[in-house]
Amino acid sequence: MSMGAPQAGSSAFLKQLASPPRQGYRMEAMRKMGLPVRKMEQHYVYRDYRQWPDDERWELIDGVAYAMSGPSTGHQGIAMEMGRQLANFLKGKDCRVFPAPCDVFFYRLREQDEDDIDTVVQPDLLVVCDPEKIRPRGVWGAPDLVVEILSPSTSRKDQNEKFNLYQRSGVKEYWVVDPAGQWMQQYVLGANGQFGIEVTFEKKGTLECRVLPGFNLSVAELWPA
Repeated sequence: MSMGAPQAGSSAFLKQLASPPRQGYRMEAMRKMGLPVRKMEQHYVYRDYRQWPDDERWELIDGVAYAMSGPSTGHQGIAMEMGRQLANFLKGKDCRVFPAPCDVFFYRLREQDEDDIDTVVQPDLLVVCDPEKIRPRGVWGAPDLVVEILSPSTSRKDQNEKFNLYQRSGVKEYWVVDPAGQWMQQYVLGANGQFGIEVTFEKKGTLECRVLPGFNLSVAELWPA
């Protein structure tokens, strides 16, 4: 019987990925598997996050650090078009749209020290209507609208960990966009604190934003001609 390297997907292989040594190898292997790249050696907080290299992008969710890879041109094109439509609509209004990278701090206590917060994320786009949430270092508390544009390395996280985070934190509306499949989903927070059944738009259609009355997103304009 061969005693070589553990097979991808096996419990031994996943355990090897989670172990401290060979960080570079582990990150590349996880990317190839479509798994979110994580640091789990300790419970991380914003104090740790601020000390990491400027050329690396990370997010913290419940003390776990997730690496963020560079976006594709398709990703950026969608973000720019969606941001353009939102910015044009919001001109002269109280709400503001912010593109990534913009840190969003999800605190457990409002008086919590910034450096002790263990959940800090950078959505692709966000809209904030409460000016008291906008601070020099980022946004303090749940935005009104969050947009995440999927990539192979973030798809699972955006549709699981971040979905759950945004739901429990009171984000009123969440959009998930898939550049490869040219579809997007709209989730709206209900009175029960849960996101309702998603509305899916494939390649075209008009998305009626629930938290920004009067704003209708042209879905067809998101995709390259």
